[in-house]
Amino acid sequence: MIADFAKKLTMKRIYWIIIIGVLVIGLVTTIQIMKGNKPTEVYIEKSEVRDIVEVVSATGKVQPETELKISSDVSGEITEMMVKEGDQVKKGDLLCRIKPDIYVSAFDRVNASVNTTKANLKTALAQLDQAKASLANSESVFNRNKKLFEQNAISQQDFDAAKAQFESAKANVSALEAGVNAGQYTIQGSEASLKEANTNLEKTYIYSPVDATVSKLSVEKGERVVGVNGLNGTEIMRLANLNEMEVSVEVNENDIIKVHKSDTALIEVDAYMEKKFKGIVTEIANSSNASGISVDQVTNFVVKIRMLRESYNYLINEKNLIPFRPGMSAGVDIQTRRVSKVISIPIQAVTVRNKDSLRVKRASEDDEYEVKVRNENEEKELNKPEEKIKEYVFVLNKGLTKQVEVKTGIQDNDFIEIKSGLGRGDEIICGPYSAVSKILKDRTKVKVVKKEDLYKTDK
Repeated sequence: MIADFAKKLTMKRIYWIIIIGVLVIGLVTTIQIMKGNKPTEVYIEKSEVRDIVEVVSATGKVQPETELKISSDVSGEITEMMVKEGDQVKKGDLLCRIKPDIYVSAFDRVNASVNTTKANLKTALAQLDQAKASLANSESVFNRNKKLFEQNAISQQDFDAAKAQFESAKANVSALEAGVNAGQYTIQGSEASLKEANTNLEKTYIYSPVDATVSKLSVEKGERVVGVNGLNGTEIMRLANLNEMEVSVEVNENDIIKVHKSDTALIEVDAYMEKKFKGIVTEIANSSNASGISVDQVTNFVVKIRMLRESYNYLINEKNLIPFRPGMSAGVDIQTRRVSKVISIPIQAVTVRNKDSLRVKRASEDDEYEVKVRNENEEKELNKPEEKIKEYVFVLNKGLTKQVEVKTGIQDNDFIEIKSGLGRGDEIICGPYSAVSKILKDRTKVKVVKKEDLYKTDK
């Protein structure tokens, strides 16, 4: 009896445990269903008429428009440095001097060689004059002997000797004339060498080719430099016109086609926080600067923007004659296109999806045959590649979403132009982004809340 009673009690406990488990599962399922039917919280904004300015943003460095690298044509030690970094120089000012000893000795050696060749030429000229006199005498003797030979007054031997002497004198004159010409050419070569030696000597003095500022000093007094001589010589200093500055930036290949010469730009220099300066695009590179390898390769194009002086004149004073220094970091917003008084909405309100991700099936409202037919028709539409991807926004309509196809135009950092599909004052669902991009469909039930409430931490 006791065993049967214990057995019955155990079975009752099992039954009650099963019943409680079923109730718990049912309760959880009911809660989940209720949660699933809970409206999606969103915030809205109205479409408005605005001016839209499309911009291409990039970062880069401030640099002078004109910068010269000063190198020496000759090698040697810097014996004098007349300037220091930051000095203003005028065209023709002496910048530095290279030790001239070796070039002075070379000049003296070549000069001595020129004097020697000139003296040799004088000797050759004197010898030529003497040879010409001897030739004249030999010619007279030859002419007299010729007449005498014709009169049979002298022998053949005497006539031949006079003729040989005359020919020898003539050949001697020709040789001396050639020697004089060679001497003249030698003098010309020596004088050219002298001029080169003098030029090299003058190159030990390095002068400024322009009015500029010494923006960088690469060597100091006492250091040795290598002359150019057809190769890359040692850079001594850099001269720059700091009154005309530009910003050199790299623009991605996807944006470079939007940028054109003479586009205006707004420039922000890190050294001057919350200040914007105006600029204009002056140069766009035709060749890219590729960085990275294979699939990670990034292709950028260098764009140069001249900083308009009138936009930063207020920064110039006695203590700050040059407000910008080469190498300062800067960001630019290049204004590429502009439209005025167009309907626009926040960028995040526009979504791009496949049609099947926006389609809603209401099987509970239709019989199985109608659902099948509608799905087959929709599938045919989806197979058209030109209609596969479109842009949509969700408009609020009596607590439900209305999917609207739109055609967009240019955009700035916050708003995008709507060319068709919306009117002014339409209530557009703008967030949260996860809802706009994935969750919302046509006729989805939503609850409108304030934007600041939607993004509270507890949410």
